[in-house]
Amino acid sequence: MASLKELSKKQDLLSPGHRLCAGCGVSIVVRQVMLATENPTVVACATGCLEVATTIFPYTAWRVPFIHNAFENAAATISGVEAMYNALVKKGKIPKDKRIDFIAFGGDGGTYDIGLQSLSGALERGHRFLYVCYNNEAYMNTGIQRSSATPYGAHTTTGPAGDVSFGKKQDRKDLTQIVAAHKIPYAAQASPSHWNDLVTKVKKALNCGGPSFINVIANCNRGWRNDTGKAVEVCRVAVQTCYWPLYEIENGKLKINVKPKEKKPIEEWLKYQGRFSHLKRPENRHVIDEIQQIIDRDWERLLTLEKAHQSQ
Repeated sequence: MASLKELSKKQDLLSPGHRLCAGCGVSIVVRQVMLATENPTVVACATGCLEVATTIFPYTAWRVPFIHNAFENAAATISGVEAMYNALVKKGKIPKDKRIDFIAFGGDGGTYDIGLQSLSGALERGHRFLYVCYNNEAYMNTGIQRSSATPYGAHTTTGPAGDVSFGKKQDRKDLTQIVAAHKIPYAAQASPSHWNDLVTKVKKALNCGGPSFINVIANCNRGWRNDTGKAVEVCRVAVQTCYWPLYEIENGKLKINVKPKEKKPIEEWLKYQGRFSHLKRPENRHVIDEIQQIIDRDWERLLTLEKAHQSQ
């Protein structure tokens, strides 16, 4: 377990001066992830907000080797780099004791949807790398279009709320469980509001000996319409309402890392975000109730899975 004192002495590998929006949760996530690294690290990044705002030519905010990929192939690229590293070690061109880590970052659009194919392939092949999905629940970089990570009832530009619709009409995809079904050594969900949990998970993931995946919730104040000063707070409430449970699946065993003593109602999370403001209208009350039912169902399922896994 890392301490703030230890982390404060490490170099920030995502430098100040990048052009991510004020109040964006992604930069907080990336900084926490990179603070957990202990070896030279190569980063690949799918096209998206993170790549666009941190590598505006001829500048870069990255203090590590960085590869920009197309939207769909961050996992394929980083697995190729890892394969090249293994080949160079085998040829004696890189010393066997020189450990290099490999991390890919992708948003939910580049992970849940467009990049799922290359991610699945890289996981199946067993490359040693960590894939971090910074999940802001829509295609924020191109205009707040819905993705398969967008929650039920949310307003987006391609699923707008209005007189004939209450927003998105489908539930979000459970990508963490889909990834876990690849039987990789480590998969987890995390939040920047619980920094020690996130840093600990990154260390575990990088040292699990194979492919690993962490799905991190990260607010986008442009798309979520939340106050720019509430980035960490809104992510914390996502955990407290069990909208975004913090758990890990290590060598096939699921463990819930944070169990709220008193689970807050989902309205506590919705009220921070303008993308759900239309649900305050009386005719949309049923949508809030349905979201709560979805959260309760998924939370109970997770508790059951944990109990089953721990009894094995």
